[in-house]
Amino acid sequence: MPMSVLYCRDPLRPRRVDEHFAPEAQEVRACGGTVGLIDHDSLSRGDVRQAVAQVPVGLGHAWYRGWMIPSDQYAALAEALSRRGTELLVTPEQYRTAHELPGWYPMFVDITPASVWRPTKPGEMSRVDDLAALAELLPPGSGIVKDYVKSRKHEWEQACFIPDLADVVELTRVVQRFVELQEDFLAGGIVLRAFEAFSKLESVLESVLESVAAEVRVWWLDGEPRLLTPHPDSPIQHRLVPDLDHVTPAVRRLGCRFVTTDVALRSDGAWRVVEVGDGQVSDLHRSSGRGELAAMLVGP
Repeated sequence: MPMSVLYCRDPLRPRRVDEHFAPEAQEVRACGGTVGLIDHDSLSRGDVRQAVAQVPVGLGHAWYRGWMIPSDQYAALAEALSRRGTELLVTPEQYRTAHELPGWYPMFVDITPASVWRPTKPGEMSRVDDLAALAELLPPGSGIVKDYVKSRKHEWEQACFIPDLADVVELTRVVQRFVELQEDFLAGGIVLRAFEAFSKLESVLESVLESVAAEVRVWWLDGEPRLLTPHPDSPIQHRLVPDLDHVTPAVRRLGCRFVTTDVALRSDGAWRVVEVGDGQVSDLHRSSGRGELAAMLVGP
């Protein structure tokens, strides 16, 4: 049976793949795979039956490739698909492990910035003394705040970067602003991470010199690095090749089938893991061809 990939459907043209994923889906078909459609909007509303209504019965094993979804919704999706004879190749347990920092951090603790966290509900404002106690568990210096899945690095000074973790006033201000901006999308809880300075790439964009982090997204399948791409947020295409000798054992300890690691070159020349994610909901850089990823998903 051909390998199947389930994509989010286009909300305006429900018989088609969402335009963001359409080029990749076309490559999947070209590689001999089959494509199914998930109604992401219905899934977000909690209507799981409607979300999988367009998936053929008895499809067999399949990957999900679509918009990021909370771990609980992924579990509901997997259960609904199973009732229709389709088993996701990434289990809900594997998805949560790779998708949320508390799941992957123990395997990468030596090669990623030091991190601490506490469960937090959307909109819940942490007490000043609780945040101070959490920050004390990190090395002194600067830090960043994020949730279990995402940061708000594009609001760097407002809701991400903390110049001094010992400054409880500034720490509280940044964390509270982060919680406010995340609204109902806050995933799992508050994470504080030690700040590490990464090397920069210089690029001229529209006659303006810009500096961007030397960061690479590595795509892993069954513990093997299969594809290297620029980080999706990079404004330039580059072909950096990271040293993965220290990353490979951590990925294998993680035990998840399809993951991504975002690795960046620290200012001292060491490659560090900035983020880990489930490959099914990881994005490609706009300059990256979709054919290699499609072949990886459909191939033996």
